[in-house]
Amino acid sequence: MLKYDLSKFKKEFTEYTELRVQENRTTNISLVNGNVMGNSTSAKSGVSARVNKNGNWGFASNPVISDEAIEKVILAATENATFLGTKQSKGKKEFDSRAAQAEKSFYSDKPKSETKAKIAFLKKIDEYIVSKYPDLTSRTLIISGLEMEKNVLTSDGSNSYSMMPKFHIYAILNKAVDGENYEIFKTFGDRGQFEDVFKSPEDLFSGIDEAYRHLIDKTNGVKANAGLKDVILDAKLAGILAHEAIGHTTEADLVQGGSVAGPLLNKEIGSPLVNLVDFAHTYNGKTCPVPVYIDDEGVEAKDQIIIEKGILKGYMHNKESAKHFGHGLTGNARGYDFSDEPLIRMRNTAILPGTSKLSDMIASIEDGYYLVQSGNGQADATSEFMFAVTLGYEIKNGKIGKAIKDTTISGIAVDVLKSVTMVSDDMDWDCTGMCGKKQPMPVGMGGPAIKCKVNIGGK
Repeated sequence: MLKYDLSKFKKEFTEYTELRVQENRTTNISLVNGNVMGNSTSAKSGVSARVNKNGNWGFASNPVISDEAIEKVILAATENATFLGTKQSKGKKEFDSRAAQAEKSFYSDKPKSETKAKIAFLKKIDEYIVSKYPDLTSRTLIISGLEMEKNVLTSDGSNSYSMMPKFHIYAILNKAVDGENYEIFKTFGDRGQFEDVFKSPEDLFSGIDEAYRHLIDKTNGVKANAGLKDVILDAKLAGILAHEAIGHTTEADLVQGGSVAGPLLNKEIGSPLVNLVDFAHTYNGKTCPVPVYIDDEGVEAKDQIIIEKGILKGYMHNKESAKHFGHGLTGNARGYDFSDEPLIRMRNTAILPGTSKLSDMIASIEDGYYLVQSGNGQADATSEFMFAVTLGYEIKNGKIGKAIKDTTISGIAVDVLKSVTMVSDDMDWDCTGMCGKKQPMPVGMGGPAIKCKVNIGGK
């Protein structure tokens, strides 16, 4: 446990200052066809300080955590801000403040599993796959874990400690048919340490069975018919769309950089059925996948409504962008490593559930597609996107038909959201996501299934 009393260093602050001591711990174990092909653990820790003087930011970091190193980092960050001020004085900035005190830890109280036990856990799953599905060409199992532990102290009165872990197991099943390779990807896991997330290998067997059924469906699948189609995006795909194509465009630093969301505030960007929120830490009385209680600028984190009944209502902010736009603080400033400056990042971004049943949504489509799982994808500041679809099915006359081969979907997210005519009444969260925006960051994504129109690739 990395808990460090930072309060004694407040006397070193001469300007607006943020001080952070942090450690990231990672675990990665991979099993390919029963053989251990990767086994690594790492820990990266250190201290950083960020200082604002006359509108200029100074930043400094050090991988050594000691009283002396912390004092030196505060001094170096202050000197850096002072030096930049000799080149350009932007005027003293008084940031709005929402200071808070919090200690939020998700350390497990269960005995810790050694690496040997984690490997044995994977091998038990692998033995099940081999015994039940000997026709597979290959199989890969991966344990991936991340624990982020932070202490934050700010000159405007915040003092916080947090330890947020997440662990996942990825199963990749491959089958070759007539010279063509088919692959299915299944993810298990949640927020928490390994011991809390995974109780028994047997708990994963039904998920493996489901993945195999989808894989066999794909081997007998057909190519999609290309064009603008009626589709149902299942929750995970809808969540990725919300995150990549809408969420990023409403991060205030990207708005300042010219994203499509800039001129659209308080304007319609979706169907009245679409509501999108970046949740800080709690949804419907339950802790979100990646809870943020106090961000890395010391701001008490609050939910941020992005879209309400199809209208763009707000952006996600750090202190500087909130001041620039004259908006309230949201608590979206986060840094991945101790040596990273905080950036505006999403936390748990989700479309809210509607009132429709998924079965009724499927029944409403005569000729379209049910798109279930996404691979890689990209989106830009215009909200234009393209995502791989690695699992999907035809919908014919209101019923699920054959699986489709891997394809892509593309479009402009604003247009897609305006085409939404049904939203399912369930909520599915996913915390496997690592968002890349200059630095990686764990994020939660969620939502219901949505019925909309989207361009699909194919024959």
